[in-house]
Amino acid sequence: MQMRKAVRARVYKFDATGEISAGPDSLAGEEPLEIQLNGEQYTVTMRTAGHDVELIAGYLLSEAVVTSMDDIEEVNFSAGLAPDGSRNFNVARVRLRPGVWNPEAAPARNVYTSSSCGICGTAAADAVTKTSAFPLIPAACHLEDDEEYEFPQLLSAARIGELPDRLRETQEIFDKTGGVHAAALFAVGDDPDAEPELLVGREDVGRHNAVDKVIGWAMANRGLPLRSTVLQVSARASFELVQKCAMAGIPMMSAVSAPSAMAVEHGKDVGVSVIGFNRKGRFNAYSYPERVA
Repeated sequence: MQMRKAVRARVYKFDATGEISAGPDSLAGEEPLEIQLNGEQYTVTMRTAGHDVELIAGYLLSEAVVTSMDDIEEVNFSAGLAPDGSRNFNVARVRLRPGVWNPEAAPARNVYTSSSCGICGTAAADAVTKTSAFPLIPAACHLEDDEEYEFPQLLSAARIGELPDRLRETQEIFDKTGGVHAAALFAVGDDPDAEPELLVGREDVGRHNAVDKVIGWAMANRGLPLRSTVLQVSARASFELVQKCAMAGIPMMSAVSAPSAMAVEHGKDVGVSVIGFNRKGRFNAYSYPERVA
């Protein structure tokens, strides 16, 4: 079975005058991925095929199962079979380093996770919030008093305003289908006015999957924590995306759309600068604007 990021389909187009035309169109690929941990089924998530090892690594980090790529000994896709008997890559058998994960101590999960929400598989609300191995604020910092901790400036407002356009340049699947989200990770240096380096961009039908793929790439290529980076996403700023930043040690996340109230509150709690409505060079900073030069 061929794994496709975009699928050709026949479509019937209706215009305002009632005229109908038929022709080909491209749709974003979406397929299930079953993740097994040490022989136990962990979850099934819907995703756009491609960069699946990155997706798995980033996802397991966000679930507090692993803290580095060294915790993952093997990802094996040999068990994936389509109904016709052909091979696919929709089943991932993940073998973790001994002692990394205790399934009896892990929170219970529903098996299925949709492409629209990365935390729907968590069985209890208390299990949604995870503790990061790479905290962004000192434990003794009183968040109500901004004077107690000086946040380093990461990027100038002008450079932050450029990030959505730079993300858009990476969206090849979106150009074909118009049906996927995207995320990109940028490295920043000592000069907030300098152009940040685009490290990686990824696309997926699930916005959380796109972020997991970016973080998984960074785990394999740069290591954690990602202190000197900024994440730009094509969607709204949700709680789950802010949490993924916190788990990877990413201090700033910028979104082209609105943040949720829970995303902003969580950003304040864990030290992530949450930026929303980043469009045409303007944006709102909802938490820790001190990081904006």
